[in-house]
Amino acid sequence: MSAPDAPAGWKRLFLRYEMLLFAALVAEWLLFHYFGTTTNRRGVVVGFGTMDRQFDILRHSCEIGLLALALTPIIITAGIDLSVGSLLGLCAILFGKLWFDGGLPIPVAAGLTLLIGALAGGLNAGLITGLRLPPLIVTLGTYSLFRGLAEAITHGAVTYTDFPTSFLFVGQERWLGLPVQAWLFALVAVAVWLLVHRTVFGRSFRAIGFSPEGARYAGLPVGRRVALAYVLAGLIAALAAIIYTARLGQAKADAGTGYELFAITAVVLGGTSIFGGKGSVTGTLLGVALIAVLKSGLATLPIVIRLNAAEEISGLLTGALLLAALTGSVLPKILSSLRSHRQAG
Repeated sequence: MSAPDAPAGWKRLFLRYEMLLFAALVAEWLLFHYFGTTTNRRGVVVGFGTMDRQFDILRHSCEIGLLALALTPIIITAGIDLSVGSLLGLCAILFGKLWFDGGLPIPVAAGLTLLIGALAGGLNAGLITGLRLPPLIVTLGTYSLFRGLAEAITHGAVTYTDFPTSFLFVGQERWLGLPVQAWLFALVAVAVWLLVHRTVFGRSFRAIGFSPEGARYAGLPVGRRVALAYVLAGLIAALAAIIYTARLGQAKADAGTGYELFAITAVVLGGTSIFGGKGSVTGTLLGVALIAVLKSGLATLPIVIRLNAAEEISGLLTGALLLAALTGSVLPKILSSLRSHRQAG
């Protein structure tokens, strides 16, 4: 690189969207670190930046992070999956039922749960790619179907508990200094990153999202590639259900309620275009981190504690972030259209 080009290269690096997200994450963390307080298990008031608090953020953001990773390839293809939160709840119940009522060993119950998740994702894939139905309508239907099945199985009252300590270790303990589920999340994140950014599948996801007809004309198996994204989402949602059950020590029908909103917000906030054709796993991870710190940090602000409204304010700000991210993705197209009309006039 020549000397005159160096400043431009650094400028492009620091103005990349991911760098701006990272700067916002650091600013957000510092804000809560200096103004937030919380009470530890011994009743001592401590700051937001303690290691225990950071580990809690890792634990509580794992399931939403997994769902966001699952949704990234789908949204890159210009699709959507509103059913992942409901599928998490259904898989949690089925996992508990297979172990408690079916008497199966935990590893066998977990393997069957992963298979069920993949089959549920296959149902979405079949309706979307086989019958050419809109992803929004299909997954809105399966959103209600999966949640309804979970409620029907438990009659809205049964909760599976008393899981063995060896299983609860996955969601409640640490390994090599970090929460166990953080290692599982990292493995999935690396796998999805490699799939999206270092394989032919990843390049085809972008091509499909940019122009499905163009991708078909180029000889890409559009239906099979899109189906793969939805099956993968079902598989990851089932894994999130198992981790969720291990973290709480119980499987219940309302598990994962509202998680799809947080996951979609993280993906779009991370720079993945809701219109498809563009997105990155790195951006999704930063979006997950932003939302996780926001949700945890709000609960430590004195004014929020006095109002006892951490969940309400978190939901309000998450919705605002989603609208802002969607507006940001639409605005360049609007401005480009206005410039084209002006030049044509």
